[in-house]
Amino acid sequence: MTIALTPNQQDLAEAVAGFTARHAPIAATRAAFGELAAGQPQPSWHALVRQGFHALHLPESAGGDGAGLVELAVVLEQAAFGLFPGPLLPTVLAGQLIAGHAPAGLAARLLPRLVAGATAASAVTAAGLRAVRSVDGWRVSGEGAPVLGGPSAQILILGAQADGRTVWFATDAGARASIEVISAEPVDLTRDVARLILHDLAVPDEQVLDVDQDRVRDLAAALFAAEAAGVARWCQRAGLEYAKVREQFGQAIGSFQAIKHKCARLFARSQLITAAAWDAAVAHGQDPGQFALAAAAAASALPAATDLGLETVTLLGGIGYTWEHDVHLYWRRAVSLQTLLGPAAAWPRRLAELSRATERRHDLRLDDEPDGLRDWVTETLAEAAAMAPDKQRRFLAERGLAAPHYPRPYGIEASPAAQVVILQEFERAGLAQPSTTVGEWALPTILAHGTEEQREAFVGPTLRGDLVWCQLFSEPGAGSDLASLRTRAEKADGGWRLDGQKVWTSQAAEADWAICLARTDPGAPKHQGISYFLVDMHSPGVEVRPLREANGGYLFNEVFLTGVFVPDDRLVGSPGDGWRLARTTLGNERVNIATGMGRRPVRPVDYLPALDDQASREALAQMMTECGAVTADLLAFTAMSQRLLLRQIAGLQQGPEASVLKVAAAWNATRLQQAVLSWQGPDAATIDGTNGAASQRYLSLPPTLIGGGTMEIQLNVIAERVLGLPR
Repeated sequence: MTIALTPNQQDLAEAVAGFTARHAPIAATRAAFGELAAGQPQPSWHALVRQGFHALHLPESAGGDGAGLVELAVVLEQAAFGLFPGPLLPTVLAGQLIAGHAPAGLAARLLPRLVAGATAASAVTAAGLRAVRSVDGWRVSGEGAPVLGGPSAQILILGAQADGRTVWFATDAGARASIEVISAEPVDLTRDVARLILHDLAVPDEQVLDVDQDRVRDLAAALFAAEAAGVARWCQRAGLEYAKVREQFGQAIGSFQAIKHKCARLFARSQLITAAAWDAAVAHGQDPGQFALAAAAAASALPAATDLGLETVTLLGGIGYTWEHDVHLYWRRAVSLQTLLGPAAAWPRRLAELSRATERRHDLRLDDEPDGLRDWVTETLAEAAAMAPDKQRRFLAERGLAAPHYPRPYGIEASPAAQVVILQEFERAGLAQPSTTVGEWALPTILAHGTEEQREAFVGPTLRGDLVWCQLFSEPGAGSDLASLRTRAEKADGGWRLDGQKVWTSQAAEADWAICLARTDPGAPKHQGISYFLVDMHSPGVEVRPLREANGGYLFNEVFLTGVFVPDDRLVGSPGDGWRLARTTLGNERVNIATGMGRRPVRPVDYLPALDDQASREALAQMMTECGAVTADLLAFTAMSQRLLLRQIAGLQQGPEASVLKVAAAWNATRLQQAVLSWQGPDAATIDGTNGAASQRYLSLPPTLIGGGTMEIQLNVIAERVLGLPR
């Protein structure tokens, strides 16, 4: 999946990909390494200018297309995927700064030049340059940090430190008497880099931009992350293709589980990088606080892309470390992007600080919001808010708002867009939408495959809160390999008799009913001969034994079934249909199951301890770095969830996000709880007290990591079903 999400963005992505393949094949780029390092323009740049991709984001009044940062990010990602050489990235960064922050006269003079094909570059930091106030402006001197595109730039955006402020300004690179350009040997062989030494450069006030250093760096982070997404996607795909064809021991290496898991991890990481880059581009259209937060999170995509490049080199083996293979060119670009953005540790600390005051907010715009729905939901929830909890739930269920995506009369057949409206109104009213927990697995199957009598008996009462469900699927010998279950159901007069043992059953002690898989045909292949039953948990022969867990709690239970009678009318579907029914997923699935919409986001900064002395402040700085890194992962997860939600709303085919989200959720939960535990110090050696909660949360991780399939199972699913590696 690419940054492009809407049909128009996808068309743009295809156009850029095709253009790059035609005009900048890697063989031609390799032949021009020396010219590119010297900043000499290439035919590919002139072709790009004729196409207008470089001016997509510039205002129409200057000759550009007036597109947003998301469209620019699409262009950069696709260009990076094709390793497009030359000054595209530094030019669009400088152009965005001029368009957004230059005085009107300066913008009117420079933007048409950029549209016509002038190249530009922007520093990312003001370090090394010093500005002194003059009569009509500033005088700038010093040696700045390396600037991407410096040798080829005709227009420069630079920053200099002044007393109490940072001065950002535009200047003509042709002022050779005051600007010394020292070309450097670039890490990224496809682009030029230079150190700039300024000798008392005169900068009139009309060339000064109204922007601060944080905004410059945030914009650079967003655009650099878009390129990192393209680099990561190319590396991931190259490694995957190699794993499918490279043979060892007589078979493709992609059939080995270690390689499968590596390919799946690289895929998941590339998707999270893409989501973070997309989120930063989207946030640019929001308020500055939102953009700063998302851009700081997107900065984490740069070291992630560098690591992914190295992982791809090692996946390819010796051939990947040769000059002839293209993977090192992408790896080099990732390294260049990461280092040009500044010390990597500074970004997590900035993100942690920003997250203290700001929560990431996604502004959903629903073009097809159902007429009158929002007003009706608002009025209904206002009426419900005054009721006692038990009456409130029944009231909401009777009006179809307990599960609005269900068909009538149980729901209101809400589309994904309508579900979003309803969730928004629940949030605005300060109410939680009712949940049936395990019932949310049971009821869709009953609705899709059950009889009318089963629907009437179970759906309404469950939604009203009269019935509680549990799930009798897993067994001691059939966890991830559920089809190996041994619980047997033998035919009896008027029904079936069930015998077997289930385990890891949540809510078994409180449940009224259970969905249960049992084998009705022992002679059938293991995925066949399984049937789907509704079991009354109060039936004779049902024994529930709580399991005490490592954290001291009793979430799970063993359930023993000894001659439990289940009437024929409690068999869902036909005998032998159980496996198919168990895998059923409805097209109108509740949107917040996958996206987490309607739940307050986790904020790692809320778990940081208060430290005051000097030694503790040094420790706190380290904690802030780790806190920011965890926050970046969580925000990337949220961004991917948001993309999945937008796909559902638009009626688009579900992408791979759902599979990746399961893996990312496990990664994030583990990393967060490990970090919080380490922050508490000796106090976390006790279970009681405020800091003891950190230990308890950490000890409660296994259900998150095991439930619904272990991490290894999820990686196998991605490797085989998403990436197409051999089983």
